[in-house]
This record gives sequence, C-alpha cells and structure tokens, in this order.
Amino acid sequence: MLLYPDAPLEEGHDFPSREQFTVAEREGGKGKAVYTNTGHARGELIARFTGLIVPYRTQHSLQLNPNLHVLDLYFAGYLAHSCAPNVYVDMQEFEVWALEDIPPDSLLTMDYASTEDELYAQFHCLCGAANCRGWIAGRKERVNGEGLFYLADRLEEAG
Repeated sequence: MLLYPDAPLEEGHDFPSREQFTVAEREGGKGKAVYTNTGHARGELIARFTGLIVPYRTQHSLQLNPNLHVLDLYFAGYLAHSCAPNVYVDMQEFEVWALEDIPPDSLLTMDYASTEDELYAQFHCLCGAANCRGWIAGRKERVNGEGLFYLADRLEEAG
C-alpha cells in the first residue's frame, strides 16, 4: 500500500510504500521523520515523490523555485535534516537518491539548505554530524538574530 492514501498513483512506479518506509515520531520531540524499512545501496533511487504545488513555503514543503513549493505531507516533507545527509533530493525529477549505503531501519536525512533558499523557520541543529553547522538556515538567507546568539555562545564555549 502506498504512503499517499488518496493520490491516483500506481504501485510499482517507485512511489513510497508502507512496506518500504515508515513515517514516525522521532525521539526527543524532534517531530515526524521517514525511516527506511529496507536497505539501500549508494547511488540507488530510493523513491519518487509527489505533492501539492503551492505558491508559498511551509514546514513540510520543498522548494521548486522561489515562487513554487511541493507540499508533501506523506513522504518527502518528513525527510529529516542532517549536515551529513544520507539522501539527495532531486527537485527536477521528484526523486530521492541514496548518497551512501543505508541500512534497514535508518532515518532518511537531507540537507535542507540543498533545496531551500529560505527556510520556513531557522533552527538549532541536533544532527550530531562531525561537520554540523549548529544553526540551519536556507542557502540564500542570513542567520537570524537567535542563530547569531546561539552560534556566538557556541564559539565562546569552544574557545
């Protein structure tokens, strides 16, 4: 059964299914996220996605261009952020690809700055990656005041 309950999509066309993926609450109140139930090899197409095309950004939309976003409340809109992501989201083809070997029962992560000029809301990153940026903003926006305060505090603690 597909994750998209009311969409007129056919099984077998690489759209995400409940057998392959689970969308569930993460630990620590980090919100919902996508977990893969099966393993994926580096370079593999993980799934195609779809959604409603809207002229505004939301917490669960992905940017097509500065004026259009794909709102997917079943799959791609719940990919978690990581500064060291394990998937790449192709916004031209609406596809998700494995950047590395991904074992079963893994959280699927993307770098939000790879698709978003501006985020719905900037946030303190909890990804734990060695290259974690600490504060996440869109690729074309400046870190906001809260982020500057957080990053300054972090530098002070390290120095």
